[in-house]
Order: sequence, then structure tokens, then C-alpha cells
Amino acid sequence: MLSQLRRWMPRIFPAHAVAWEAQVHAPLLDDTELVDIIQHVQAMDLAHRQPRDVHYRQAGNYRSVYLGRGLDFEEVRPYQRGDEMRDMDWRTTARTGKPYLKVYREEHQPALHIVVDRGASMRFGTRKQLKVTLAARLAALFAFAAMPDNTCVGGTVWQPGGFSLPCLNGEEGATRLVRAAIAPCPPISGDTHEEARTFSEMLRELDALLQRGTRLVLISDFAQLHEQDLPVLMRLSSHHSLLALQVIDSAEETLPNVGMMRFFDVAANKSRWLDTGSHKVRSEFARQAEALHAQQRALFKRIGVELHRCTTDGDIYELFARVNGYE
Repeated sequence: MLSQLRRWMPRIFPAHAVAWEAQVHAPLLDDTELVDIIQHVQAMDLAHRQPRDVHYRQAGNYRSVYLGRGLDFEEVRPYQRGDEMRDMDWRTTARTGKPYLKVYREEHQPALHIVVDRGASMRFGTRKQLKVTLAARLAALFAFAAMPDNTCVGGTVWQPGGFSLPCLNGEEGATRLVRAAIAPCPPISGDTHEEARTFSEMLRELDALLQRGTRLVLISDFAQLHEQDLPVLMRLSSHHSLLALQVIDSAEETLPNVGMMRFFDVAANKSRWLDTGSHKVRSEFARQAEALHAQQRALFKRIGVELHRCTTDGDIYELFARVNGYE
């Protein structure tokens, strides 16, 4: 259908066809919008907040949860067989008459890995922007907010021909991830023959890719999430600091009253007509939408992770403040 539309539009609406093609193949966010996000990050004064203890096992400049060699003195404890003699606290040993050891806090580098879902269901929107555009905004916000800490930023893009970006420190890593997230995102045509991977497969790839203790931000509509994905999702949440951000459009919660409409049923792989003017149809749609969300929310709750929702006409900065405890 997309290829046919491209052939027909130049003959029917030549001026509109050029504008449509330019819009489809333009980045999701322009430089002005990125600058606006950076200015909001700076206004939050994130650079002066107290950094959290990090779990990531890579040498760096931030206080770690691990004890070992470092510059920050942590405690004195009795000597145990096998301890290094060079770590002896001779003053405490001389004062007490028993061998004591100095213990330091290791300094590790925080790591952030952002997953941006750019699948077929994300390329939809009826309010203000597409879901995939909102996902790009959220990815940019979290990436830019990590720059003041010189966080190692990496990411994964879920789409046909998807890819992962290994983490790089500070501005370099954040900028590279943002450019990947805002890349042009035209509708996926029927000519795309790549076999879709399951949600479990994509999550397993993440678990194998990341070092333990990484802060993992999943930005998706979770349309592919099912009960059988729970074990691998649980493993991810136990190995990493998991944040789940669900991107939705208001029309996915409440069906608008626009009369007879044709929809494509992905499960049945065929088109269907619905009378959106029917109160019964809209009520049943809203009921099933709420039931689906309750099921998704319960699934994440079972692994101790809160599912945060953001609509295409919502406030990303309010969401960011809430999930990071800045309210």
C-alpha cells in the first residue's frame, strides 16, 4: 500500500506528494527541539545533584556500592587471613594490639542503556505527535540528563534491522544515541520481509549485552509483551536497574467517534470495519483497553517494577521528575 501511494500521489497531488515525502523522511526531532530539551535539563539543575552509588563494574569517578581499592576511605575492620598487608591500619593495630585493616570504597562509572522501540505499532499517533516521536523525546531527555555525570550512555533500537550502540562517556554517548533515536521513521511497508523477533528474544539479547548494574530504560508501547516474557523480564530486573516507560496514544484508550472506520487487524492479517459511532463499540473498546493495561501493569508489578505511562500529548518533564524523585 505504501509503495502504491508513493506512485499515485505525484500524479494526483504533485505539490502535496513532495511535502509528504519530505516529512516522512525527515528526522523525528529537529535541532531546535533538541536544544529545547537540553535547556529543560539545565533548568532542572541536575549537574549539582548528589550522585547515587553506582553498580556498574567499570572504573570511574563515582562512589560505588562495591568495597575494595579506591580513594574514598570507608571503614576499619579486623584483619582476616588472606588480606593484603599493605592495607593494614598500623595506628589502630598499635593502639588495640590487634591487626586491623583499612577498607576503601571503589570508584566506578555509572552506565545508562536506553532501548527505543521503533516497531510498526509505535509509528502511530493522533495527538500532537507519533508514539515513536514521543519515544525519541524521552530517549533524548534521559540521555542529555546523564551527561553532567559523565555517564556511559549506550542504547538499542528495536526495528527491522535494529542495532545496539555500545556505551560511550558523556556527551559523545548521549549525542550518538539521540541521533539514532530521532532518525527518519517512515511507515513500515509490506515489502519488509524481515522476520519479526519476539519480545523475549529482544530482552534476552539485552541481558547478554549489558554488564550488571546498568540503568536500563525501556521505552515502548509493550504491544508485544505477553505472560511468557515474564521470566526473562524478571532476570533483567534482577541484573539491572530497570525503568519501564510505556508510550501510548489517547485513541488507544478511548476510541474516537468518527463513524465507520476501516482498521487493519494485525492478528488476523486483514482489514475490518468498525462503527465508531456506536456507544456499545466504544464502551467495549475502552473496557478491553483498560483490561490490557491492568494486565501489563500487574505483570511488571510481579517483578517489582512500576510501569510508567506517557501519552503523546503528555508532559515528558513531569514524567521525568516523577520517576527520578525530583518532585
